[in-house]
Amino acid sequence: MTTPLAAKIRRLIAADGPMPVSTYFQLCLADPEYGYYRTRDPLGRGGDFTTAPEISQLFGELVGIFLVQAWQAHGAPANTVLIEGGPGRGTMMADILKVIETLAPPLYATLSVRLLETSPTLRARQAETLKRHAERLSWIDALGEAPEGLCLFVANELFDAIPTRQFVKAGGGFFERVVTLDDNGNFTFSTAPARLDPKALPDGTAPEGAIFETAPAREALMAELCARLRAGGGTALIIDYGHLESGFGDTLQAVRDHSFDPVLDHPGEADLTSHVDFAALAAIGRAEGLHVHPMMPQGAFLADLGLGPRASALGRGKDAATQASIVTAARRLAGNGEGEMGDLFKVLAVSSRKLALIPFEQPEAAAP
Repeated sequence: MTTPLAAKIRRLIAADGPMPVSTYFQLCLADPEYGYYRTRDPLGRGGDFTTAPEISQLFGELVGIFLVQAWQAHGAPANTVLIEGGPGRGTMMADILKVIETLAPPLYATLSVRLLETSPTLRARQAETLKRHAERLSWIDALGEAPEGLCLFVANELFDAIPTRQFVKAGGGFFERVVTLDDNGNFTFSTAPARLDPKALPDGTAPEGAIFETAPAREALMAELCARLRAGGGTALIIDYGHLESGFGDTLQAVRDHSFDPVLDHPGEADLTSHVDFAALAAIGRAEGLHVHPMMPQGAFLADLGLGPRASALGRGKDAATQASIVTAARRLAGNGEGEMGDLFKVLAVSSRKLALIPFEQPEAAAP
C-alpha cells in the first residue's frame, strides 16, 4: 500500500539517494504535510495505541503525588514551572493538576504550566481537556521558551518518539542503516558508508548483522533539560519503554490500529518508535552534574507510590463491574504479564541537587 508520505519519500530517495533511518523516522512522524503526529489524534480506541494515562486516572494521580513531593523537597518555592513533554490528549496533566490542587494549594496558586507539543491536532485536544486550568496554561515548541523558575518536568512516552540512528555490523565495523528502494521501487533497508566510532559501542561482542541504536536527538533534549534544571533547580521524571543497560538489538517498530505493522509499509499512517536507552540518558544527567535517582521499572514505581491503596480507594463503594475494571487497569499499568506495562516501561528521575524522593530513595529519619 502506498501513502502520500511514501510517494514523497520515494521522490527524496530518487533525488538524494538512500536516507538514514533517523531521517525516515523523523519524516514519518513530523513531516509538515503528512507526518503521523501532524495529521491525527493517534490515541485511544479510535487511534493506534493507548498510553498509561488513558488506561486509568491512577497513573496521572500517582505522578502528581511524586511531583508534589519533589516540589516540597526543593523548598516549596512560589512561581514553579511545570512542563510536560508530549502531553497526548492532556489526560495525564489533568490528573496531575487535580492532585496538585488538592494536596498543594500553594503550588497550584502560582503554578505556570507549559505543554511541549508541536502537533496542532493534539494541542486542540489538550486545550479542551485542560480548559478548567486555561489561565495558567500555554504551549511551547522548545524547552527554551519556558519561563524561569524551579522546573518540574514530566514526560510519558516522549523520548521513544524522537528519532534514532541505526548501525549494522558488517565486515568488522558498524555502518549506518538506511532506507532505499529495491528494483521494484519498494522500500528496503540497506547500509551506507557512514561508520560508527567504536568508542560509542557498549561492551560485549556483537555478531555479524547485529544492530546498534544511538539517538543523538534524544540525548540533545536530555542535555538541554539537564542544563535547565542545573540553572534554575528542579526535578525531571521520564517514563518510557526501553532498557536500563545499553546493548545491541533492533527495537525500531511501527504500530497501526493497535497492532504491530511493518516499519516500511505505511509511512505517515503508523506510529513509529524505538526503545529508549535509559543508561544513555542517565549518563548525560551525571555528566551535567545532576543527581540521578536509581532507575526502576514502572510497576515498582507505581506500587511504591501507593497504587494498591489508591486503587482500593477508587473502587470503594462502586459496583462489582467498576471495581473489576479498576483492578484490571492497575494490573495493566504495573503487572509483568503479556500486554502489561510494569516491567517493559522504565522510570528515570534526575534532580538539580541530591534529594531523597520516594520511591527512589527513602528520606532519612529525623534524629530523636
